[in-house]
Amino acid sequence: MLASRTLVPARRLGHASQQRPLNVRPAHFHSDRTRLSRRGLIEIADMPRRKTQDAALRELKAFGLAFPGAHTKSPWPGHDDLAVNDKTFAYLSVEGEPLKISCKLPQSNSAALMLPFTEPTGYGLGKSGWVSATFEDTEPPVEMLKAWIEESYRAQAPKKLVRELDGGAPAPPKKATTKTPRRK
Repeated sequence: MLASRTLVPARRLGHASQQRPLNVRPAHFHSDRTRLSRRGLIEIADMPRRKTQDAALRELKAFGLAFPGAHTKSPWPGHDDLAVNDKTFAYLSVEGEPLKISCKLPQSNSAALMLPFTEPTGYGLGKSGWVSATFEDTEPPVEMLKAWIEESYRAQAPKKLVRELDGGAPAPPKKATTKTPRRK
């Protein structure tokens, strides 16, 4: 039986405009050319691109976690965010999904928004300089995305961590001051 051309939602609760056609077989017709993913059946031809994107995602995540005080947090499913002092500086997609990244770009957001794969980040974050990039069918420019992550980190991190990143010595701890009672 030949594969039928059907619409498979890009997201579980996606809107009809977010559906994209894939050459898939009905769910009960698994073959060696298709596999079941969270988005439904996909052609195995999509898998090498996903592996490349997953490798890029791992590289970007490792790069972001190398900054002073950086850690991961996952406020909701489908996101693996990089944060410093619980302040997110990069929203990342999870492995197995198309690569998506959002960063705060106070200096380069206007140039970044000229690229064909970018748009202002939703939920009002775009007004504050956040830019989102989605790589459905293209290989991501990893070096450019690393520069975005660094710019976003510098925008969100405390000044003492940015100084530490720049090679300066960490700021000395503040001296504990004792309060003296005021005279009346």
